[in-house]
Amino acid sequence: MRKLLIVIPTYNEKDNVVSLVENIEEILTKLHFEGNKIWDITHLLFVDDNSPDGTATIIEDLSYEYPKGKINIIKRSGKLGLGTAYIEGFKWGIESSFDYICQMDADFSHNPVYIKDMLEATKEADFIIGSRYIKGGDVRNWGFIRRFVSRGGSLYSKIILWININDFTGGFNLWKKEVLLSIDLDKIISNGYSFQIELKYRAYKKGFKYKEIPIVFVDRTNGKSKMSKKIFLEAVVNVWKLRFMKFY
Repeated sequence: MRKLLIVIPTYNEKDNVVSLVENIEEILTKLHFEGNKIWDITHLLFVDDNSPDGTATIIEDLSYEYPKGKINIIKRSGKLGLGTAYIEGFKWGIESSFDYICQMDADFSHNPVYIKDMLEATKEADFIIGSRYIKGGDVRNWGFIRRFVSRGGSLYSKIILWININDFTGGFNLWKKEVLLSIDLDKIISNGYSFQIELKYRAYKKGFKYKEIPIVFVDRTNGKSKMSKKIFLEAVVNVWKLRFMKFY
């Protein structure tokens, strides 16, 4: 059986984590009992950046309600950035011998229902991209500016990096362990918005095959977005750094 880990960074997500865990469990347990038993029952890893709202305590309480090792948490000292949170989560998953690692947000903008399609797509590719910008994908509850930044960021990256990936900036992705090992996570230069771009670009440059599956992204209903001008500017600069970087 293949072992799947879902890595979920958190910062002030107390209103979402309980429902998210219940939702993921319901969907993937159903998948397992439908006959797709090649996948082990999924494990979750939350990476919490010392959320002042008590998110970590809620996750720890949840871990006692499920089988041992089902729900895990890395507690960090402060708000250290999305990229470093995922890197810690990926390394934990690799060291714990998981075969595939999925990354997603805690705010329900990434619907766990699409994990089933991602797992199916591993028959064809090494990393799977939950894509808002292919046929069947969509974004809901965003204003014009947010849509422009996200869609424009993917198009900007696609043109500069010369790769036909339609959703470079999305954070709902599934990675084969070998892809993350090949990337060399210690060499990642991005921490914010451009982290998602860099992961995909590095994986592609290493010769791994990708597949985009359509997802409908619905903006968060609880909490606040973590996007900032600083994060956006980092992405603008880092795309050019990646374009001229040597990977061999």
